[in-house]
Amino acid sequence: MRVLVTGGTGLIGSALCASLLRDGHHPVVLSRRPEAARSRLGDGVEVVRWASGEPLPAVALEDVKAVVNLAGESLGAGRWTAARKEQIMESRREVTRNLVLSIAGSGERARVLVNASAVGYYGPRGDEEVTEKDAPGDDFLARVCRAWEVEACRAEDLGVRVVILRFGIVLARKGGSLPRLVRPFRFFLGGPLGSGRQWVSWVHLADALGLIRLALEEEGLAGPLNVTAPQPVRMEELARTLGRVLGRPSRLRLPAVVLRLALGEMADMLLTGQRVLPERALRAGYSFHYPGLEAALRDLLAPAANKR
Repeated sequence: MRVLVTGGTGLIGSALCASLLRDGHHPVVLSRRPEAARSRLGDGVEVVRWASGEPLPAVALEDVKAVVNLAGESLGAGRWTAARKEQIMESRREVTRNLVLSIAGSGERARVLVNASAVGYYGPRGDEEVTEKDAPGDDFLARVCRAWEVEACRAEDLGVRVVILRFGIVLARKGGSLPRLVRPFRFFLGGPLGSGRQWVSWVHLADALGLIRLALEEEGLAGPLNVTAPQPVRMEELARTLGRVLGRPSRLRLPAVVLRLALGEMADMLLTGQRVLPERALRAGYSFHYPGLEAALRDLLAPAANKR
């Protein structure tokens, strides 16, 4: 099966392409820098040059049966100035809108669009348990996710099955949030951020890939899908578990005021959270490789820890 992937050189996209290749599928990646993408992804992945403001090349959707849209400006690449927030919003809306328009104009349409979103959709929720049934929040990240999802869901009018992936924090050996979380522990400076009482909805990369594959292959699945492990934790528990796995103390709390001074509004991503449960994945029969945090971290970090 030919699968078109945007954001294919990122942490999740590159791992997804490798997973698809292993199972005999043909991933097609859109990239502004095709040579760099080919170098990163290897010869088995077809790379098509495309910049988000340009029309999608016809060859990109030729014989494509599924589209996975993971593209979007990084949330953590800089302070959220007004201009930066506009970039974050428009990078998601523009790419998704162009994808749906291109699917509409293609000869044989893709059967499914699997589109990224995030648990930020729900906004800060305190201790409330949140599932796919819950309404969106109204902070900046919630508004971004809502706008992103609206553009993707326009494909439903074309007869395309649409699955919205609401990602939690994806934990991986290289890239993403985990190396940044681990760094202070390496220098005996680890501990929770802010109060430590905020919930962290996380998922091991292996399960993130498993849930994307579920979305691609389960024809009865449509609508939102929380890409989170079934056991979210508070920030203080995340810090304790990291310390235990790494053999480091986890008592140095980073005050909220310091984070807000350093990051501005972007600090809200770290100081507030959601207790998100993957209700639809569990109902669909998905079996998590890493339902609990300690086993996930030991898989990702213990080999490195043992080399000290």
